[in-house]
Amino acid sequence: MIFGPTRRRDAPEASIMSLRNSPDRYGAVSLTLHWLTAVLIVAAWLLGTFDDVLPKGPARDAGLFAHITFGLTMLALLAIRLPWRLADPPPQPEPATTGPWAQRAAHFTHWLLYALLAGVITAGIVLQFARGRPLPLFGLAEIASPWVADRAFARSVKEVHEVLANALVSLAVLHAVAALFHHWILRDRTLLRMLPRFRR
Repeated sequence: MIFGPTRRRDAPEASIMSLRNSPDRYGAVSLTLHWLTAVLIVAAWLLGTFDDVLPKGPARDAGLFAHITFGLTMLALLAIRLPWRLADPPPQPEPATTGPWAQRAAHFTHWLLYALLAGVITAGIVLQFARGRPLPLFGLAEIASPWVADRAFARSVKEVHEVLANALVSLAVLHAVAALFHHWILRDRTLLRMLPRFRR
C-alpha cells in the first residue's frame, strides 16, 4: 500500500512520484511532515498548558521531558520541511470563488505558521536555559545551560513562549476551519488533496 497520485501511471513511476507533490495533489513526504507536525503541536500545547494537572515529581518531570522532546522533533521536521517545500512546490491552488486575495492569505498563513512554530520552539529552548537547566536531547545527551538561573528573565521568556504557542494553535485552528470551509461550502478539493489516500 502506497500513497497514490490522482492520475494513473506505470507502477515504477507511481512509486517514485507519489513521494513528491503533483500538480493536483500533495505527495507522501509533504503529507507526512504536515500531519506529524500537526499532531506534535497539539500534544506539546496540551502538555505545556495543562502541566499543573500532573503531580509534582516524576510525572511532571516526564511531562516536561515529553514537551521538550516534541518541540525538538518539530524543530527537526521544520528543518526538513522548509527546504522540501522550496524544492517541491505545492499543488496549484484550487479555483476559489473567494477571489485571489484568499490564495494570498492562505500563502501568508502557511509562512506565518512556520515563523510562529520556529519562534515557539526557540523561546522554549531559551526558557529552559533561563531556568539554568540543561536541554535534554531525546534522552541521549543534553546541552548545558550557558547561563545561570535567572527567575525574572525566565518568567518573561515563559510569557513570550505561551503567547506564541497560543497564537500558533489559534492560527492552526483557523487554518483547519478554512480547509473545512473549502470542503463543505466551496466544495473543492483543498482538504481532500491533503488527506492520505491509499491504493493497492
